[in-house]
Amino acid sequence: MAVFIRYQSPEPDRHGLHVGVFGLANQLGRGGRLSADEHRIWRNGNDWFNAAYPTPDARVYDRGINPGAVAWFKDTATHLLERIPPYLELLAAHGVACVRVESCDPGRVVYEDDVQIVVVPHPAA
Repeated sequence: MAVFIRYQSPEPDRHGLHVGVFGLANQLGRGGRLSADEHRIWRNGNDWFNAAYPTPDARVYDRGINPGAVAWFKDTATHLLERIPPYLELLAAHGVACVRVESCDPGRVVYEDDVQIVVVPHPAA
């Protein structure tokens, strides 16, 4: 059975979503909170990820169409997963919590490619 992996905030944001690792790092980078070296690490990482895997059409994340949609790595995407630690180090250096979550069934799949799925999470029980 496939396992899917997500790095996210342990607590939901004001929209009830657990912000993913890239969103958390982007908040730091775009908020001007990174040192010059940290900014370089963040930008280089984002540039690499943007080139390395497809970005789903923005409609996939449209709250009206797919409320709460979030991306998960496929466990086979090891070439992507091994590039997450620098993001985790940036977050930790700024006291931003980020946890690893694994699931075989994280929700209703609304997008899939070779390395990721985007799902609308199952309703809380």
